[in-house]
Amino acid sequence: MSSRRQLNRGQARQLMDTAYLAAATALLWVALYYLPVGSPLFRLALPLPLALLQLRHGWRCAVEGLVVTALLLVALMGPIRGPLVVFPYGLLALWLGWCWRARVGWRSSWWLSWGVGSLIGAAGFLVRVAVLSVLVGENLWVLITTAAAGLLEKLAGWLGLAASIELAQVQLAALALVWVQNVIVVLALHAVAYWIFPRLHSPIPEPPDALRALVALDPL
Repeated sequence: MSSRRQLNRGQARQLMDTAYLAAATALLWVALYYLPVGSPLFRLALPLPLALLQLRHGWRCAVEGLVVTALLLVALMGPIRGPLVVFPYGLLALWLGWCWRARVGWRSSWWLSWGVGSLIGAAGFLVRVAVLSVLVGENLWVLITTAAAGLLEKLAGWLGLAASIELAQVQLAALALVWVQNVIVVLALHAVAYWIFPRLHSPIPEPPDALRALVALDPL
């Protein structure tokens, strides 16, 4: 005779958290694609459910949540657009959750989670640009390099420089723009998690003194 295995309270809560937070991430991704408003807020909120899952139940559960999210989005959006949630939001959620779960030690440093997180965000953005360029049949990187070229021309005009701008300089400026954008986004993610997660009984480590003034004012 086969015996039924019953879940204890902790396992049931872990299963429920995984399902709900994975579904929340999938809904945010769908909203980011199809709703005409709220895009910055959706982008800012996307990594937080899976990061919260990792804070509560560890990295294995967070990886399971990311897999569930990707599978759900494959069913909703297809095999290409769905898995793009991994780049960079899924990977960023896993990284931040891993760092925030360590209450002490070098892993808990905001400088580490912020710095590496900005690089993960920038790399994930480039992956998404490459995939979407294939989908639409147009090189979307040209739009970013055009904006970078315009910025360099304005800077050259302000500084009184008449030298021509080379392609390598434009490419470096475009990469710098992508990285700076992700520096701001990842710092904002830290601030939002620092404000909200304690209310969900999952606080993250305290910010360093140099950043405390930026995040200590709780708007909620």
